[in-house]
Amino acid sequence: MSRILIIEDEETIAELEKDYLELSGFEVEIENDGAVGLERSLKEDFDLFILDLMLPGTDGFEICRRIREVKNAPVLMVSAKKEDIDKIRGLGLGADDYITKPFSPSELVARVKAHLGRYERLIGSGQPVNDVIEIRGLKIDKTARRVWINGEEKNFTTKEFDLLTFLAQNPNHVFTKEELFSKIWDMESIGDIATVTVHIKKIREKIEFNTAKPQYIETIWGVGYRFKV
Repeated sequence: MSRILIIEDEETIAELEKDYLELSGFEVEIENDGAVGLERSLKEDFDLFILDLMLPGTDGFEICRRIREVKNAPVLMVSAKKEDIDKIRGLGLGADDYITKPFSPSELVARVKAHLGRYERLIGSGQPVNDVIEIRGLKIDKTARRVWINGEEKNFTTKEFDLLTFLAQNPNHVFTKEELFSKIWDMESIGDIATVTVHIKKIREKIEFNTAKPQYIETIWGVGYRFKV
């Protein structure tokens, strides 16, 4: 029996969701507080998560981000917020679906079944789950060598991808240009450390909202670069 965790502060909505899901044969748990829900999400085994966005303690975006750091189970976001920016942010953080309130409980059940079915087929097929790094709205699929920012896929050259991935895998660590040049280009490159600066500039143009105030790759003046989390 699939086990589902609902994190929803509106008790009437949570109980309604639970009733419909239990009628369909699921085992359902409810948490009304975001911080407690996050703790249970990380410590206990659930097959699917249903998250409200606006929660006391910890919001749904943060819970989704934390779940995605360690688990691949489906995450469905449920919210009264209909703005595209919220949907894009949620999906960019790794949510599998975004449902706006009010919604039909039957539709919720149908979506839950569809996502669980896909997830179970993926696991049951023995197909390995891709190695993915997710930091805020940035998603790096190391297996497929693909990058998304807030749900929008960006095209990267081989070295741009390698450099971004290396920095993201070593967050809050300051690397000199020489270290990065050695790690990414090794002995194969004809050129100098200015190559690093050029590639950082190109990466920022693709992932940063404002390249003058980067939120991902910081310049540490006189030293090098740091991926900030």
